[in-house]
Amino acid sequence: MYKAVRGICLLLGMALVAVGAVRASDEAKPVKLTTTADHAKFKELQREFKTGPDLTKACLTCHTEAAGQIHRTKHWKWEYLNPDTKQVLGKKTILNNFCISIASNYASCTNCHVGYGWKDANFDFKSEEKVDCVVCHDTTGNYRKPPGLAGNVVTKDMEFPPGSGKTLKAIDLSKIAQKVGKTSRDTCGACHFNGGGGDGVKHGDMDSSLAAPEKSLDVHMDASGLDFTCATCHKAASHDVAGSRYTPTAKDAKGAHMRGDTAAGNPATCVSCHGNAPHTAEARLNQHASKVTCQTCHIPRYARGGIATKMTWDWSTAGQRDANGQHIVRKDSKGRITYESRKGDFTLAEDVQPEYKWFNGQVTYTLLSDKIEKTDKPTPINTMGGSATDGKSMIWPMKVFRGSQPYDTVNKTLITPHTAGNDDTGFWKNLVWDKAIETGMKDSGAPFSGKFDFIKTEMSWPITHMVAPKEKALGCTECHAKNGRLAGISGVYLPGRDANSLVDTAGWGLALLTLLGVCGHGAVRLLTRGKTKGETK
Repeated sequence: MYKAVRGICLLLGMALVAVGAVRASDEAKPVKLTTTADHAKFKELQREFKTGPDLTKACLTCHTEAAGQIHRTKHWKWEYLNPDTKQVLGKKTILNNFCISIASNYASCTNCHVGYGWKDANFDFKSEEKVDCVVCHDTTGNYRKPPGLAGNVVTKDMEFPPGSGKTLKAIDLSKIAQKVGKTSRDTCGACHFNGGGGDGVKHGDMDSSLAAPEKSLDVHMDASGLDFTCATCHKAASHDVAGSRYTPTAKDAKGAHMRGDTAAGNPATCVSCHGNAPHTAEARLNQHASKVTCQTCHIPRYARGGIATKMTWDWSTAGQRDANGQHIVRKDSKGRITYESRKGDFTLAEDVQPEYKWFNGQVTYTLLSDKIEKTDKPTPINTMGGSATDGKSMIWPMKVFRGSQPYDTVNKTLITPHTAGNDDTGFWKNLVWDKAIETGMKDSGAPFSGKFDFIKTEMSWPITHMVAPKEKALGCTECHAKNGRLAGISGVYLPGRDANSLVDTAGWGLALLTLLGVCGHGAVRLLTRGKTKGETK
């Protein structure tokens, strides 16, 4: 009997040990917590990919609907039909005063397109295999699409530009594909941080300092704090990223709402999280929130991360050469380029105070077909709609970029020059405006008289990133002062800034009456002091 019981106990013990071992092995098994799929285990990705489209074909064997979703987005089309103005807006139709236009410069500009092979106006936008999945989902930091290759990747070492002696190193698409994941500040920033041709050039509130910022630079993207990625706010449904510079939400009256409820409003606004009355302890500040956008007070300055943003660009001075006929490059005391033969003169700045405008979300662009007149005032590349009385506008901080660019003096239209490329007519190589403009206008299909000059322009960019900690928000006197930040804002009465004879007279009258009342009351107290004491006794 004893031996039987002992045997049973041994068997039970061994079983428990075995179960424990299984549990221990389960707990020790490495598990990725950031994804539900380890792409390194997919056999389809464990092979050589000779081109980007070859890799996309592999992606689409599982993600069957992804390319079709991308095709419906602004990131793919680079185009948007404004339902109010009926303007067809986008990279193909809008000119700017930075790099001016992608027309005739496709191969250089489309390295930031979410596709492969967009080298001219005949790109096949219906092709699924030309969608670039990896440009947004790379996690290695090694994925590159060099300018000049029409958005294609280099899978074999190559000399570029041809004849330059410079070598572009190949990337291993297989290794990159096996480590794809969610989008990040790095993947979004690869293009958006470098808009306009360089780090921080265009936007002013977006540059590589936001890749891993401290709280003092951005409270939301603080790498050791909230650590928001771009997609935290710019929530995407079916790859259609929320938020637009073509039709921004200037005034969000819908209030805070649950993430995912796309019918409730734009998830990329401050209000969508913080509501229309975000100041719990200061009701007066909530009154300001009906006319002043959050960014006005909470982004006191932009380009605060140590990277300068470009403030002006004068194309008219491009083309100068030194005594030996070589390109000229001039730099300031900080080593920043202020003149380049291929591009002209620039001014740059850091820690910049925004300009302020009424803005209702309506942006009207000056297109290639629009007539312009050269006057003493800069021609607006975009006009921000809004006023103090339309009920739709808020006071917004803006980066206003000023430039000088070519225009047709006979047709009175802006011009799309051929500024990029290493070909014989490419302006970057030959520095001849006549050829650059003739080629560019031919490629754009727009009429050109053959005569041109340069015209001053300006373009406004709403500021909405680099949100400072609340302790660094603007104080009252920053705006409520004679020469305060809102000195140029019309249509409202600002105490401390504005003078109104009726209001001032009434105010001083009340103050005088108050003073007389206090003095009169004091005099009465003095005259009746003794009498009051006697009555008390």
